[in-house]
Amino acid sequence: MIAKKYEFIVFAFIMGAFMSGFMSLVITFINLGLVDNFIQMWLGAYWKAFVIAFPTIVLVIPQVRKVVSFLIVK
Repeated sequence: MIAKKYEFIVFAFIMGAFMSGFMSLVITFINLGLVDNFIQMWLGAYWKAFVIAFPTIVLVIPQVRKVVSFLIVK
């Protein structure tokens, strides 16, 4: 198993993988429809989206936590 100290990075990696995968799938389908090479086109979009999503999540999560903490009544 993975040590607790890596929880944030593992979370960001899995969140990035799922979100970029799902979003690139939907956007590829909207833009192209179900073409013959759909899987190849989607996988091409997926890895590009993940390269952007993972570092973005790593940078944004701490800021989002601060905003949510400010907005939530204690």
